[in-house]
Amino acid sequence: MKVVSLILGALASVGFAQQATLCKDYEYFSSNGYQLNNNIWGRSFATSGSQCTYVDSVSATGAKWHTKWTWAGGKDNVKSYVYSGRQITKKKVNQYTNLETEAYWVYDTTNQRSNVAYDLFTAADINHDTSSGDYELMVWLARYDVWPIGTSQGMVTVAGRSWELFYGPNGSMKVYSFVPPVGQPIYNFKADLKEFFAYLTNNKGYPASSQNLITYQFGTEAFTGGPATFTVNQWSANAW
Repeated sequence: MKVVSLILGALASVGFAQQATLCKDYEYFSSNGYQLNNNIWGRSFATSGSQCTYVDSVSATGAKWHTKWTWAGGKDNVKSYVYSGRQITKKKVNQYTNLETEAYWVYDTTNQRSNVAYDLFTAADINHDTSSGDYELMVWLARYDVWPIGTSQGMVTVAGRSWELFYGPNGSMKVYSFVPPVGQPIYNFKADLKEFFAYLTNNKGYPASSQNLITYQFGTEAFTGGPATFTVNQWSANAW
């Protein structure tokens, strides 16, 4: 997933739930420590299509939102990663005591190609551009006829669930993706993402003591198909 510089489309006053419609590329909304981005970074790969994101509510307890999209062309190219994100104080991964999160979501159709995934970048340089990192951790909750970067490392158990772990490079960035078995989407997810970093630290040599967490996001990567509506009935995340 590629994230370019955010464009400020709307800024809500802290302490009040707000609503917004985000249809411009990278249009952005922020409130109560959460942010949403209509992150259509791969539009140029499409022959046609569009996407709008609707902020239903944002409060101190989380974000509720939905996005509607239709994309054609560039079958295996990501067109967008529309997401809700947690605004964080960047620090070393092993210094976080709580990365607990909840996600409740649904797609209204399977006539599309996409994933539903957490996306977290880490970097040794705390000021690294948030469009990438040294490492990328993805936790997929569903996949619809798409595959992650890299090759399978086998099945693993993390946070009380079975995942197929994939690993591969995206340029110079090392990408680890935890993916549920095909046909078993996780619509209601609750976990501490520190467990995924702990697995990588203990089993794959991930350097948690030198890598800073620089992004903490959840959304959907859209490839082709639609019209499709992805609805997040609730998303919350801690980072302290």
